[in-house]
This record gives sequence, structure tokens and C-alpha cells, in this order.
Amino acid sequence: MNKHIIVHDLGLVDYQIALDYQLKLFNQIIDVKVKNRRTNNNIQTQNHLVFVEHPNVYTLGKSGDINNLLLNKNELIDKKIQFFNTNRGGDITCHGPGQIVCYPILDLDNFFTDIHKYLRYLEETVIRTLNDIGIASERSKNETGVWIDSDLVFSRKICAMGVKASRWVTMHGLALNINNDLSFFENIIPCGISNKSVTSVFEETGKNISLNEVKEKIIKHFIEIFSAKLQERVD
Repeated sequence: MNKHIIVHDLGLVDYQIALDYQLKLFNQIIDVKVKNRRTNNNIQTQNHLVFVEHPNVYTLGKSGDINNLLLNKNELIDKKIQFFNTNRGGDITCHGPGQIVCYPILDLDNFFTDIHKYLRYLEETVIRTLNDIGIASERSKNETGVWIDSDLVFSRKICAMGVKASRWVTMHGLALNINNDLSFFENIIPCGISNKSVTSVFEETGKNISLNEVKEKIIKHFIEIFSAKLQERVD
């Protein structure tokens, strides 16, 4: 098993560019696994963490409800916001500058073959990262992601998650609100949850925290939680 992680930081890129990049890595891993099975080889598969920021875009999961998008096509064009149907789990969410999006492209055969456990590990990575910067967060029962005051009437989501897996290879991932403009969430029902709000690190602390600082904490905790090792960085 290969538990080494290659970290990629693409910076600010359009959603489609990042999706194509994900698919390239995802398909490379799938191809190796298929070839290994056919030839009885044991070529190691790679694991990747891809960090990006996106221009303002709404994405809808494969089981999401389009009615949770509160703008029509012309309004999206007027506001210069892109929209994508995706093959990840979850409902609708928003990406924009100032938000850290992390796409783990992992071969879970290198770690454990349990999607529920995988999602909990992603949540734990974010919870520990936020704790490092002075924000107490937690899970919310039956709701994937990371929340502030999850058991109170004014609970708010700070990190959304949605993943896809095939042959135990993952793609898509998490979106952690740092300094992004939360007004864009007013045009959707985030994650299809109408009775809870969305927050960010800036909203909770009043501080503009460096995205690079937070990324380093995510990498540190991800490696700890997944018992992995950093192999290299690709910028």
C-alpha cells in the first residue's frame, strides 16, 4: 500500500479546469488498478490532495434538487456566476474566491475501504484545522460537513462536503469558508438545508486569515489522521 500524498495547489482556476485536472488524476489511478487486476501486477497507485480557489460558481450534486438554486439562467449570466451539475454526492453549494476547496484524489485501497469513515476523517481534518485557529466546530447529526454550534437553533455551516468514489478511488471533496463573500449563498438553499445558515472563518473571528496558512494546517492534520506521508508538492 502506498500512503504517500502528492499535494497540488492550482490557485484560482475555473471549475471546469479543476474538474478536468481531477479527472486526469482520478483516471490515472483507475487505469493502474485495472491494469494490475488484468496482469496480476502490483504497481502502486498514487494519492493526491488538490487545492484550488474558484471564481464564483454554484455546483449541484447528482442527487440535489435544482429548486435549491434560486436564480434562473439569465440571472446567473447577469451576476456572472457559473453553474455546474456534478457527479458528487450532496446538494447545492457555492464556491468563490477566499474559500479553500480541497479535492482528495485517493485510492482508498491504500488506506481503508469505507466511505463513511472517509467522510468522518475529512470532517475531523477540518475540525482540527479550525481548532488550531481558535474556532470550535463539530459534526451535525445526519448532516455531512462541519458546523458551528450544531445543536443550537442558530447553527451554521462552515465547511461543505461532497464526494464521488469508483473502484475505491475518490474525487471532489470539501469547501472551507475562510474569507469568501457569503452573500453568494443567499441565491441558493445551501446543501438543501433551509433552516440553518452559512458562516466563514472571517465571520466567526473578524480576522482575514491567510489561505496558505490554513492549507498548511489542513495538510498537517490530513496526513496525521490518514497515517500518510507527504511525498511532494506540485504548484
